[in-house]
Amino acid sequence: MFVPREATILHADADCFYASVAQRDNPELRGKPVIVGGGVVMAASYEARAYGVRSAMGGAQARRLCPHAIEVDMDWPAYVEASRALFEIFEHAAPHVEGLSMEEAFMDVRGLRHVSGSPVEIGIRLRREVRERVGLPITVGIATTKHIAKVASRTAKPDGLLLVPAGQELRFLHPLSVERLWGVGPASAAKLHRHGITHVRQMAELSAPELVSILGRAAGRHAHALAHNRDPRRVRRRRGRRSIGSQSALGRSPKSPEMLDRVAVAITDRVTRRMRSAGRRGRTVTLRLRFDDFSRATRSRTLWQATASTQVVLRIVRALLAAAMPTIERRGLTLLGLTVSNLDHGGGAIQLELPLDGADRVALDYALDELRRRYGPKCVTRATLVGRSDRLAPSLLPGDEPEAPR
Repeated sequence: MFVPREATILHADADCFYASVAQRDNPELRGKPVIVGGGVVMAASYEARAYGVRSAMGGAQARRLCPHAIEVDMDWPAYVEASRALFEIFEHAAPHVEGLSMEEAFMDVRGLRHVSGSPVEIGIRLRREVRERVGLPITVGIATTKHIAKVASRTAKPDGLLLVPAGQELRFLHPLSVERLWGVGPASAAKLHRHGITHVRQMAELSAPELVSILGRAAGRHAHALAHNRDPRRVRRRRGRRSIGSQSALGRSPKSPEMLDRVAVAITDRVTRRMRSAGRRGRTVTLRLRFDDFSRATRSRTLWQATASTQVVLRIVRALLAAAMPTIERRGLTLLGLTVSNLDHGGGAIQLELPLDGADRVALDYALDELRRRYGPKCVTRATLVGRSDRLAPSLLPGDEPEAPR
């Protein structure tokens, strides 16, 4: 296993990215509890987190926890601009940058000591440049492995820097709660807690088969390796995104077919706009459904030719939704999502569709994208969405943030 002699891997993560961008752009929000998103919390400022508000929490629950919180809409043009500015700084700081999302990345600064200074000096300079040029707080963790670097940045938040020197990884890791491990989510943590395991040191004292018996084969082996800091992964540029998706939480109230169609239109608009912005086209359209009993289902269709046309994708979405309507009426629906996969790079050419007015529709899509880019996402909207609640606005699927600049 490759083990670097020095802690040269940086994990940089902008603090509460969406909320921080809102506070940066509106001075009146600074120092106040801010919630981004309505139906589902996409992000919460640290002032709101102090009341227990967390990402992915339902909007009603967030408002109960923090009644005086200020809700703001998503502002994708501002997020994309801030993300590009962040990655320009990242790329300038290190030759190897692996983006994880819009606001975080790993960097390997090995071999830069005589050019740019020590890893800590690079981290300090990185934080200063992000603050001065992008206007956002960012936290940096530095370690010998990607896992420890990410845990270090989490530990140092907000707006901090933490170095875990080579040879000190287990001393740093073992006193932490099991939730701090990268990849141990709420479900896995709950299983560990039921067995009296609350800290990483206790996990490290168990054998791999014992952890497998608690967490399952893959999760148990993964947790056992990380508890002993076995992480040979190098910092590498990510491959292109394999899918682009969006979803909308609907709550438990009854939904008419007309309301579900409006949600489908909004989600399709969002997904296809992002596809065209990224220069991608897709062949497989998948509708994701979550019912009142928390069970899930998917419906999909694969095209013979990749497309980024809003009308083409919407036509498929409506057909899939109509086919699923008997089940929806019987079981209720609490979430509607859309994913387009089997992506390719669209390039500069557009394949004409039959009938020929299909090309006109694609040209219209691009014209609308440009209007929204210049004047904001709400400057042009579909008639069926006019006057409707912003809570119909779709949210990103977990882990499906816009692709980090490469």
